[in-house]
Amino acid sequence: MSDIIKLLPEHVANQIAAGEVIQRPASVVKELLDNAIDAQSTSIKLIVREGGKSLIHVIDNGAGMSATDARMCWERHATSKISKAEDIFQVKTMGFRGEALASIASVAMVELRTKRPQDKSGTCIIIEGTEVKSQEPIGVAEGTSILVKNLFYNIPARRNFLKSDAVEMRHIIDEFTRAALANPMIEMSLYNNENDVYKLAATTHAQRITDMFKHKLNEHFIELNEQTTIVKLHAFVGKPEFAKRTRGEQFIFVNNRFIKDAYLNHAVYSCYENLISKEQFPFYILFLEVEPTAIDINVHPTKTEIKFEDERSVYHIVKAVVKRALGEQYHIPIYEPSSNEQFIQTHAPISSRLNDDIGNSKFPNNDFSKPSNRNDWQELFEVLNRKKETISGHHFIQLESNASKPTLIQQQEDASRNITQIHGSLIISQIKTGIMLIDQQAAHERILFEKYLNAFRQHPMATQQKLFPKTITLNAHDEALLKEMMPQMQILGFDINELGKNTFSINGMPAELHAQNEQELIEDLLDSYKKQTYNTTERNEKISRTLARKAAVKSGTMLSVDEMTNLIDELFACSTPYLSPDGKHCLVRITLEELFGLLKK
Repeated sequence: MSDIIKLLPEHVANQIAAGEVIQRPASVVKELLDNAIDAQSTSIKLIVREGGKSLIHVIDNGAGMSATDARMCWERHATSKISKAEDIFQVKTMGFRGEALASIASVAMVELRTKRPQDKSGTCIIIEGTEVKSQEPIGVAEGTSILVKNLFYNIPARRNFLKSDAVEMRHIIDEFTRAALANPMIEMSLYNNENDVYKLAATTHAQRITDMFKHKLNEHFIELNEQTTIVKLHAFVGKPEFAKRTRGEQFIFVNNRFIKDAYLNHAVYSCYENLISKEQFPFYILFLEVEPTAIDINVHPTKTEIKFEDERSVYHIVKAVVKRALGEQYHIPIYEPSSNEQFIQTHAPISSRLNDDIGNSKFPNNDFSKPSNRNDWQELFEVLNRKKETISGHHFIQLESNASKPTLIQQQEDASRNITQIHGSLIISQIKTGIMLIDQQAAHERILFEKYLNAFRQHPMATQQKLFPKTITLNAHDEALLKEMMPQMQILGFDINELGKNTFSINGMPAELHAQNEQELIEDLLDSYKKQTYNTTERNEKISRTLARKAAVKSGTMLSVDEMTNLIDELFACSTPYLSPDGKHCLVRITLEELFGLLKK
């Protein structure tokens, strides 16, 4: 039997290795920016086309390379950063593994132009799929220019897995953002299809944050500093009122290297306990400096994960410093109602106590079909009648799993019902067999949710024009996202014009959303759109759910009889009237037998 084990050809081995390092155009951007930063550049320019698929061009004014180095840098495991194994634990630069350029060259067409300050001429090298096509001297400015064209041209299967240009561009903006935040002393610019996305001057950390996120020191975030024997911390933490519903503005840098660390994330999030809801995420940027020997950065090919020698101590230092900063500079407002009749109260601790009271009540699983006693019934109304507390979103009676949509006859029977509203939140309607209890906010969310979904499917919504258009400003990442969302926004009745420089004009909106804050509404929609793990149908549902939640009548809103009647009629016209878009029950029915059963001793 012949031997079956053989060595892979060099170009095949390089392509396999590239799979670990070069996953998409943003991976190329990261590696090239790392090299430009390591070259002690003071100016870096990034140019991309078609989401980086057709072109990625990085130009810097750094140290440059000699003719020999320009050729050697494309070989696997060629690096200027380490010479022996021990050096791995002393690395203070970004790129060091010696795999990035070789991996890029194996899956793209590459052109390198470089020149050192002391050289009279530079070097130009052209490579296609690891094969060097040419190398010659050339007149060029000091620094390095690397042009990467037609990424994955020789691996069609990999190229087919790339997302749309807009999605890939957002990943590129993410990598550029991380590099720009960590290196404010470097002038950096980003161009997409000849349009400038960022033009950032050399500045301080605080000003770089303002330039990129439009956040302002003292108004939107707090700056803090702390130095210990274990770690030096320089951080910017957002004020709780500016927290968002999705992640995206949380950054951790260790020795200027961006990392992902769930443990340190928890250290920061825990400081916002009782300041924001569990569905919100605060803005923060942490810059940690530690001794290189106290961390291991060689645990992941993309170098976004590291190991701390004393992770627990770093965790407690970060938590203590952030918590102290929030405590000293941010004070929790205390809400006091204007009168004893005030009902709607959004103070988190009180509403949480209400949920605890209900959850700990004597009602077994809220099943009113089971025998109860008068004390239980009185306890329920004691909870309902407590001042300064809300019952928004809570349903005391569970819907039977086998309940079906009401028939036409049942709806006609309900037409003559008596309707009343309690606490501005629940609607009680008398029906032939008993009563029907409706959560007005959940019901309206269901109505609007199906309305928006129907717009996506077949009936685009009308636009109500604004008398005075509203101008909003977004960061570069959200600007690219809104451009991608434009077709869906138009279907839903939005009239939005791009004004340039991250600015948009809101000229019209769906009628039921006209009272909303335009900037906040658009940001919420962008937050709901950021996750790209779902298909078009799921994405449309997520947008519809967000709009329905924003536009629905809120608990605490007093409704007329006609408004309540119309709400009930529209609810029963829905395909799924019993559940809100978030899966909560919109209504329950209680028979006369069940009501009388509750009054028995």
